[in-house]
Amino acid sequence: MDLVIVESPTKAKTIQKFLGNDFIIKSSFGHVRDLPKRELGVDVENGFKPKYVIPTKAKKVVSELKKESAKADNTILATDEDREGESIAWHLQEALKLKNPQRIVFHEITKTAIENALKTPRHIDMNLVDAQQARRILDRIVGYKISPFLWKKVAKGLSAGRVQSVAVRLIVEREREIEKFVAQEYWGIEVLLKKVDKEFNASLVKKDGKALDKLEIKNKTEADKILQDLTNADYIVESVEKKETKRYPAPPFTTSTLQQAAWQRFKFSAKMTMSLAQRLYEEGNITYHRTDSLNLSEMSLNSAKKLISEKFGQNYWAGRLVKYKTKSSGAQEAHEAIRPTYADKNPESLKGIDARQLKLYTLIWQRFIASQMALAVFDSVSADINASNYTFRANGQTLKFDGFLKVYPTKFEETELPDLEKNDVLNLLKLDSLQHFTEPPARYTEASLIKTLEKHGIGRPSTYAPIISTIQERNYVAENDQRRFFPSEMGIIVNDVLVKNFPEIVDIDFTAKMEKELDEVAEGKDTWEKTCRDFYNPFAKNLEEKYKEVVKTDLTKKTNKVCPKCGAPLIERLGRFGRFYACSKFPECKYTESIEGDPDTLNITCPKCKEGKITGKRTKKGKTFYGCNHFPKCDFALWDKPVNEFCPKCDSILIEKGKKIKCSNKECDYIR
Repeated sequence: MDLVIVESPTKAKTIQKFLGNDFIIKSSFGHVRDLPKRELGVDVENGFKPKYVIPTKAKKVVSELKKESAKADNTILATDEDREGESIAWHLQEALKLKNPQRIVFHEITKTAIENALKTPRHIDMNLVDAQQARRILDRIVGYKISPFLWKKVAKGLSAGRVQSVAVRLIVEREREIEKFVAQEYWGIEVLLKKVDKEFNASLVKKDGKALDKLEIKNKTEADKILQDLTNADYIVESVEKKETKRYPAPPFTTSTLQQAAWQRFKFSAKMTMSLAQRLYEEGNITYHRTDSLNLSEMSLNSAKKLISEKFGQNYWAGRLVKYKTKSSGAQEAHEAIRPTYADKNPESLKGIDARQLKLYTLIWQRFIASQMALAVFDSVSADINASNYTFRANGQTLKFDGFLKVYPTKFEETELPDLEKNDVLNLLKLDSLQHFTEPPARYTEASLIKTLEKHGIGRPSTYAPIISTIQERNYVAENDQRRFFPSEMGIIVNDVLVKNFPEIVDIDFTAKMEKELDEVAEGKDTWEKTCRDFYNPFAKNLEEKYKEVVKTDLTKKTNKVCPKCGAPLIERLGRFGRFYACSKFPECKYTESIEGDPDTLNITCPKCKEGKITGKRTKKGKTFYGCNHFPKCDFALWDKPVNEFCPKCDSILIEKGKKIKCSNKECDYIR
């Protein structure tokens, strides 16, 4: 009897169905060894040798797996196919003292894939293990060396991360761009024209034959001058261009594009998306979900072709097996893109699945099938209309053939123009000037932050979700009501300290370079010890100097308030969760008080206790909710922002829900 070890019980259960009673399938429940929690655990003086321990929660599992492996004819390690999975396999080998375990990998949990993997076992790939080990050691060094520096120079309880700190820097710098932004006024000119009985709009694009820059009409005076010039003008069609335009389907999902699309469509966090995808993978519904490759197997391509031709018609198939190439130089091309394990397993066929899992599966299935479908074809018309020395442009677009849009709908606008011909004279119905202002760059959402990290080569498919979760849990960043990130006061202070004193740690190019070095370790082109040494030696020297040079940041502010407990002055302190009042005689006096009149406090009396005010608060993960500032005396709380109005039907407080106002009482249907 052979023993197969995987990471999760769900994966074990799925594989057991395929392999039957000839195999014993057991789960390691994730990692079985790690660096110790309360010490560095890396011998920086002796080749960066890590000290691995078996966590308390894993000891029972390790003991049981040892007994099973001793009885088995062969032990087969079937952990995930990425670096982390390879690392878990190696740690299992070491913890269980296995002499010659077999290592198998597969992109999907199907009977065929697993049987094929069992026919071609291999040894553990130590290059992949070394790359993961180097990442873990580098992250540990940064976390355990810089965090105490922050405790001493800023405040206790702070921490820093090698990659997370770069993400915080991106958010801080974007916030400063927004603060410095000065809006510029500009104007546009639009006309409503008519030919026979059909009306259409056109916008001013040229003046005296020259293209107009967006910001060229700077104010109302200039706009009014143009309106005056056009008052008695004739509007004559100068040229008409008719053509077919084509829209190509997007490639199948990688980890980062799946996280972006799931956020945009469903507002799923990266962490939730990966959790749902993990379940879909382990239950055999999708291929491996941590990937940066766009490869697709021949079998999947032929399955998609068959389904498209039979379900939608031959004209909906692309006419060839469409293969996509990954742009990222560090992508693992041996892996596959994320796709359904079976093309013909449409979303309707999945019974009893969690609603959120079904949403994600539907998105993955649609994207994969669409990637093998025909292009969408539009009839496009562009007409230039002359009026005096000005030119207006009207654009029209109608869908001719939906192609892949039949399966994977994306937004597009259809605008139908009348049948315009050169020299047509048009009737002017309306002439308008419109005031606009330039807008600052948008704050990052989860989707746009992941896109930026990937663009700069920071992190890898398995790291995007933990990066975002970590910086929120540390309260360095939070989300506003539109679910866009902004830095906390502490996040800005920590970022500024790191940028000034450890520029390489938070440098985008340096962090991307480290990722390339880790890739080289994975490919056997470099050693993990050299990678760690090259990083550590200059880092340690700089850290030693900074301990001497840097003066502690003063986070306190004087106030006119007096401590009601001992009579000493109260000061403002800054903690992980924001500012608060504290006694200046701390630690002798430990009196603290929340800050009333905080900008997050709404001018709304609590509807429950009728005494407190409703205040915007944040959870440890940075999520905003609204509660009474007399907590814990009053436990009133809402996730949605309340307005100072009450429901005419049931008298409950009203809340903002998008662009609508709704009743906070779920039993009430009032909405406006």
